[in-house]
Amino acid sequence: MGRFRIVVAAVMAALAVAGCNGKTASNAASTDDMTLGDPNAKVTVVEYASVGCPVCAKWDREIWPAFKAKYVDTKKIKFVYREMLVGAGPEVAVAASGFLLARCAGPDKYFTVLDTIYGAQQQAFQAPRDTLLDIARSAGMTEAQFNICINDEKAILALNDRVDRHVKNDHIDSTPTFVVNGKMLTPGFHELADLDAAIAEAAK
Repeated sequence: MGRFRIVVAAVMAALAVAGCNGKTASNAASTDDMTLGDPNAKVTVVEYASVGCPVCAKWDREIWPAFKAKYVDTKKIKFVYREMLVGAGPEVAVAASGFLLARCAGPDKYFTVLDTIYGAQQQAFQAPRDTLLDIARSAGMTEAQFNICINDEKAILALNDRVDRHVKNDHIDSTPTFVVNGKMLTPGFHELADLDAAIAEAAK
């Protein structure tokens, strides 16, 4: 069974229930990348992450606000978020449906929806449909729009294509993984100081 069918099954089942390692990764922009900051900045920071990943949620909660204020809001970097599907069961189901929801909410609300899902991640594991529907409503969507969004097979296929590309082309196999100007940091949680050092080196 292909990845597409596996993810469709996982989403439907869940929602029915209610330091540098020397590796490099692509720094080239893709038309389906979600970005913030200065598109022409000298330094590009890419985060490969999953809204179903507890470590990613910890980073979003503890590090992202300060990182965003220091580098993104000040236009010092271009920040690229690339969607991944890792783990099993509820982690994959929440991630897949969460990414679909964030994109349906629109580019202006994409990162706000991600932050909200990260904040409600444990609740989403227990009650995925109710939790994600509440988030959809907070983003201005109706229940009918939410249902159409998470059942859009074309969008699910596109999500899987993105994930496959990140795995095959960029050699990503865990989340979170950060890449600074093409230089991959050791996968996992990174303190702000780690990213400060990588960004400073890249900016030289």
